[in-house]
Amino acid sequence: MLSLRIREFGSKRQVRLAKRAAKTKYVPESDAAVDAVALPEGEDASFEDNPAVARADGEEPSTGKPSMQDVFGPGGFLERCMIGGYEHRRGQLEMAEMVDDAFEKHHHAILEAGTGTGKTLAYLVPAISSGRRVVISTATKSLQEQLFQKDIPFLQKHFAPNLKVAVMKGRSNFLCVAKMNQMADQALLKGMDELDAFQQIKQWAKLTETGDRAELTFLPDDSDLWTRLDARRDTCSGQKCPSFNPCFVTGMHQRAKDADLIIVNHHLFFADLALKQDDFGSILPEYSAVVFDEAHEMEDVASDYFGRQISNFRFEELVRDADQTLRLLHLGTPGLLRRTQRIRERSRAFFERFPARDGRYPFSRNERESFLDQNREAYDDMASALKGFETECAALTQKPEEILRIARRSFEIRQELSFLFESNEKNFVYWYERRNKGVFLAATPIDVSQILREKLFEQFDTVVLTSATLTVGNRFEFIRQRLGLDHAKERGLPPEFDYPEQAMLYLPQNMPDVRNPAYTARAADEIVNLLETSQGRAFCLFTSYSQMNELFSRVRTRLPFPLLLQGTSPRSVLLEKFKNTPGAVLFATASFWQGVDVPGDQLSCVIVDRLPFAVPSDPIVAARVAALEEDGRNPFAEFQVPQAVLALKQGFGRLIRTKTDRGVLALLDNRIQRMAYGKIFLESLPKYKMTSSLTEVSRFLAKKK
Repeated sequence: MLSLRIREFGSKRQVRLAKRAAKTKYVPESDAAVDAVALPEGEDASFEDNPAVARADGEEPSTGKPSMQDVFGPGGFLERCMIGGYEHRRGQLEMAEMVDDAFEKHHHAILEAGTGTGKTLAYLVPAISSGRRVVISTATKSLQEQLFQKDIPFLQKHFAPNLKVAVMKGRSNFLCVAKMNQMADQALLKGMDELDAFQQIKQWAKLTETGDRAELTFLPDDSDLWTRLDARRDTCSGQKCPSFNPCFVTGMHQRAKDADLIIVNHHLFFADLALKQDDFGSILPEYSAVVFDEAHEMEDVASDYFGRQISNFRFEELVRDADQTLRLLHLGTPGLLRRTQRIRERSRAFFERFPARDGRYPFSRNERESFLDQNREAYDDMASALKGFETECAALTQKPEEILRIARRSFEIRQELSFLFESNEKNFVYWYERRNKGVFLAATPIDVSQILREKLFEQFDTVVLTSATLTVGNRFEFIRQRLGLDHAKERGLPPEFDYPEQAMLYLPQNMPDVRNPAYTARAADEIVNLLETSQGRAFCLFTSYSQMNELFSRVRTRLPFPLLLQGTSPRSVLLEKFKNTPGAVLFATASFWQGVDVPGDQLSCVIVDRLPFAVPSDPIVAARVAALEEDGRNPFAEFQVPQAVLALKQGFGRLIRTKTDRGVLALLDNRIQRMAYGKIFLESLPKYKMTSSLTEVSRFLAKKK
């Protein structure tokens, strides 16, 4: 495996360049934005096989693996390899040393590292230095791309020229060459727009090395064409496929097998871990250590993948794929096509029996039994339609692998139905949700801590967790209990920002209680006053869609600024509009509370309507509360408050992204001052300057100009 080495800066020209670089400080805008200007051609520095480490303190160079002080310390390698300078950050060095120690001594570590720490390099450099194959798991695919396109090239250029890195995503992100070739020979395209898109995809397929749809900027997120061309496991015939060797998924797996670092997202990581639990093989190659970036999201993602779920969309996809496969293989007999049509009709009839109201609702054993008593015929008809399709497939003289896989999918759906309606496992909460045209049935683990303890923390000797929001009241107890992490070294790193100077927390006086009918009107007045003071340039973040829409309607005619509303455009489009529209204000809910980076004056105010407690009637929340109560514990203090604290920290974290940012954080919920538990929120937040005066807010923002 690869190890890290530093070349000595020996030439006079290199020393001169280093001195010149030190005159100007360089700070990355965010953890993932390390776009330092490289040394001129021929003056490149890198970690090599047998180098010496040039020490900043004038001592003789040492040989072998560099220490983290050599890399991140004052006068260290990072400072010298960046023209434009490098600003030493104490927290970054501390984090790198702790991660390095975890890799070297084979233990777990949990680190809270705020924005500006430079945590990405602080875990990547030790990971490379360890000589082990390490998986880096991020919260989203976009963060994967940032790592691979910004940080990794920087490391390969300056530190580890032989570093091999692979990005792994779910199969639906990749083009299926076999499907593309089959579709080119069939009249399965719908309209000129789709025909044009298909031709562009065909040309791209000849040039792309990865087959990753992220490269197709012209293709909309909800492209129906892509769903008929992607490489999902459900429709893959594996090694029997004639396009197995040029397959992009095969290539992804091969690169991963050869890689030193494998970059995944949490969804793929836990999908792999769940497969291993059920002895269904694996997605990722063998590895010895894991780093979780944005580790505060681990519980929710793990809960999804260790649970069970089915939806009306899954039936529609089965029928669509079956019809397309039958036609492509010229096996679409009238009998089989009638079978697929029957699945479509009977599944639609069944899912229409669920209440029309949107929302998530409990589906306990008694409720499921009652539902089946009333809808037994529709349920049996749907199951029979699936069984009939499988029987018809089994009777075919020709049984291509594609048909066998479709039949297996039908069988798996019947198994899921049986589990969701007939099982009653104690550690699962059963629920259903109607969301627009979708109906989802699910069973979610109430507690994933024991699963993660056994399948993750006891199986691997080094797991590193990091995020800007892991502590509650400066303690890691909550996150450790929720994840089953019993033994780990922990550290909350010092903030890199001067929060008392850069941020003001505004808690308005005399706000009604959030449950008081007068609250909404008063909140609207406060929002108008704040936005007039900040000249727009704000996020207004809400804990519910209904509250967001209500307040948007109350203030939209009272403000001269461009107002953007979540749900009117895709999330990425709204974010781009906000960044590029002077004075814009975005009204949004949970999906904008984290993972959004808008440095600079364009975002100068974040307004949160209320403390972000999870909805107590949500089936998963209610089940977790009940489980803690049965254990004789206090769910409000041990679960609901800590969860809300972390969510508030995430929401407020949108504002201060660099050392030059300044702005106001406003919370329109007086419970933070009025209730005893409010102290936990205030203790958990950075040391913001606080005020209840709108005049002081105005003065504070005026200093920014």
